[in-house]
Amino acid sequence: MNSYKLTVRRSFRRRRMNLTMATYPRDGVLATAQNTETEYEIRSMVFDKLPHLPYNFHSRQATTDDQRSYFSLKSIMSALMEEEPMTNPVKVCDLVLRDGHQSLLATRMRTADMLPIAEKLDRVGYWAVEMWGGATFDSAMRFLDEDPWERLRLLRQAMPNTPFMMLLRGQNVVGYRHYPDDVVERFIVRARANGMDIFRIFDALNDVRNIAWAMQVARREGAHVQPAICYTIGPPYSIDYFVNLARQMADIGADSICIKDMAGLITPYAAYELVRRLKAEIGLPVHFHSHTTSGMATAALLKAVEAGADIVDTVISSLSLGPSHSPTESVVAMLQGTAWDTGLDLNLLAEIAEYFAQVRRKYARFESGFLGVDVGVLQYQVPGGMLSNLVSQLRSQKAEDKYPEVLAEVPRVRAELGYPPLVTPSSQIVGTQATLNVVLGERYKIVPEEVKNYVRGLYGRPPAPIDPAIQRLIIGDEKPIDCRPADLLPPGMPKAWEEIGSLARSEEDVISYALFPQIAAPFLERRARGSDGKDPIAAAIAGMLLHRLEEQTQTEPPTPPAPAVSPWKTTWRPASGRWTGILEGAGGLR
Repeated sequence: MNSYKLTVRRSFRRRRMNLTMATYPRDGVLATAQNTETEYEIRSMVFDKLPHLPYNFHSRQATTDDQRSYFSLKSIMSALMEEEPMTNPVKVCDLVLRDGHQSLLATRMRTADMLPIAEKLDRVGYWAVEMWGGATFDSAMRFLDEDPWERLRLLRQAMPNTPFMMLLRGQNVVGYRHYPDDVVERFIVRARANGMDIFRIFDALNDVRNIAWAMQVARREGAHVQPAICYTIGPPYSIDYFVNLARQMADIGADSICIKDMAGLITPYAAYELVRRLKAEIGLPVHFHSHTTSGMATAALLKAVEAGADIVDTVISSLSLGPSHSPTESVVAMLQGTAWDTGLDLNLLAEIAEYFAQVRRKYARFESGFLGVDVGVLQYQVPGGMLSNLVSQLRSQKAEDKYPEVLAEVPRVRAELGYPPLVTPSSQIVGTQATLNVVLGERYKIVPEEVKNYVRGLYGRPPAPIDPAIQRLIIGDEKPIDCRPADLLPPGMPKAWEEIGSLARSEEDVISYALFPQIAAPFLERRARGSDGKDPIAAAIAGMLLHRLEEQTQTEPPTPPAPAVSPWKTTWRPASGRWTGILEGAGGLR
């Protein structure tokens, strides 16, 4: 292609002009485009470089009467590109091995149900498969009696050709509180050594200070570093806010930027504008992620693609929709034959979907019940997973009739606490306080320690100032910190090595203990007794019960079970007369 044609194409693509049909009126003046400066540039390039075209830019005259009638600037651009059609194949990242079952099945899918389909997943040609992080780490040890590190190693062996991606909660790693820098570093180093390729790193408050160290370590280890913007709505948030946030991320070493819409709040046209601005002003690849809770995610995904998104998150259809994500096959089919054609094989995807449809039946009892479109997320900005957690909390207190009041209380608490995005752990902080305010009949009568620490600044800097009256009510005259919270933490690995002792067979075991001591220690003790972490009798009983359950699912339609328990489920203990927050557990919100 001639150099001037390449220049024209790049300018045209970069500016994303909405060119209108332009006619040659009798005075020979070409109708204007939307932007005078852009029109002048493109006119200059087109008409000065291509003298054979039926228009003289300097004299503004068409060369013949026939050519004077109708001619469009857009048509000229199309003609320039006929020799080499512009294509931008969209890359697909499938979330079936992590966010798909975390969103729908309380993160209960076992490694044994992932390995049989691994070979086919490896043949698809995904940009990546997300298979680790989020709530999968503690859930594996707590509920499945599995070593999460072993899952990573086994899947890496079974899928040698596909990059793996994990979700890393910044300084929270895969937990619900901040960890020292040495714990963050060793986790990333060992994750990379065991086969992780891409680290998607976010902070619940969009505080870039809380992701900078993780990004630095991941980059040093040769991984792809993808910081994520936690997308939400409210007074502090705008397109400018998110673009400025992405600029900070780019400045500290991002390889790509993820738009992470945890609650399905992004509208199609907001997605288009945000992606357009990121591509034009930041210049890094953009990865689009949204949940289908509100019903807008697939439309938003398509508009993001039109605006230039390079990668999109989907999940195989049998684990899609509801609080999960857009179905992979549908997105692939919608883009076929376009400039964004993914090139993925729908027949192979159909085989994978059929496999996971059968697997899903085994975990029916963990289904949340929120499987359709939930417009409540648009009204209250509450993610679908958080809705199920609220129901679980209220059900445990026999206060399900308070559900509408709690929903209305969540936005009030969120506003008073500085409009944090509702994602782990801020979603649990806000949801727990809202539930307490309603059930106890008095706002902030009881404040969990996690909420106090949030107000103290120990989770980072809120996006907006905390209501001064609420701050005084919660921590009195105590002054919040203004430094990076992890700067106050002593190293954690030496203590973990000392405490876990001979139970650890590797550094990975020590890291697991440093992150979740109350979960990892019993798991490692069970492993030391034999059966690779499983008590032999308990394992036999569990196997028998699972077999019976599978037989039942073959003959009886699954009934909607109770919603999954929140990792921060609050429980009333009459003997102590207070609420207790359980921080570590399954489920959770991204």
